[in-house]
Amino acid sequence: MPPGPRRPARTARVAAVLLAAVLSLTAAPATAAEDTSPSGSRAPAVPLRVATYNIHAGAGEDQVFDLDRTADALRGLHADVIGLQEVDVHWGERSAFVDEARALAGKLRMRVFFAPIYDLDPAAEGGERRRYGVAVLSRHPVLHAENHEITRLSTQTPDPVPAPAPGFAEIVIRVKGVRTHVYSTHLDYRADPSIRAAQVADMLDVLADDRGPRILLGDFNAEPSAPELAPLWHTLRDAAPDAGLTYPAVAPQKRIDLITVSHGITVTGARTHATAASDHRPVVADLRLPRARG
Repeated sequence: MPPGPRRPARTARVAAVLLAAVLSLTAAPATAAEDTSPSGSRAPAVPLRVATYNIHAGAGEDQVFDLDRTADALRGLHADVIGLQEVDVHWGERSAFVDEARALAGKLRMRVFFAPIYDLDPAAEGGERRRYGVAVLSRHPVLHAENHEITRLSTQTPDPVPAPAPGFAEIVIRVKGVRTHVYSTHLDYRADPSIRAAQVADMLDVLADDRGPRILLGDFNAEPSAPELAPLWHTLRDAAPDAGLTYPAVAPQKRIDLITVSHGITVTGARTHATAASDHRPVVADLRLPRARG
């Protein structure tokens, strides 16, 4: 669902740093049960359930806007961290000018970091800025948050050219003592894979600066076997290869919504969730994060 005209991109690697840009709400109940590691393990792994969901700006496969239905679908995942794509914040009539990031966080009693791709002037004088992008919901406190730039081909200008633009979200959370990086992304939808290839390279540059467990969630608009995604698999692995197809939501034909994790993270289960609350299906995975030894 490409949104509609955009202003020039912000400066490189736009920072919405620390807690200033993160909405803190009362956290929901604790995460999944403690891991029962093999006897003799010096550092038991830490459980974390993650999910990714392209919410189609709150509209279902039926094109009806219903954010309560979106929230119900997210609630049913019972996830600790959720990467969201196609999130409207006061964007337009299609989503009733709602701040979807804040509204969903409130409904789910989670914290949220919203990373706009587009940030436009208000629709009317005195109104809110119109923004569209990705977000991350978390039950864990957010230690740091940043909106990185990656290569994009704008949907908001005529005859666009590839250029850096924001909308690659990163949060850092601490899960039972394990400092963990979580990213939410939405890659280019066009048939030409060259923009996605550039986006993969840009994302890997960001990940290379980070240490510890890393979890990349998103709508990649390409299946895992696509050549433009191949560089990812040197750094990350597909956490849900057998979870099922994700797009379109009704009678899906492709698996383009992915959960990917850095080496050392154990995956104990993964599945898609059948729902028509969007035109995509969400994916959820149960992970075990390695503790640093020492």
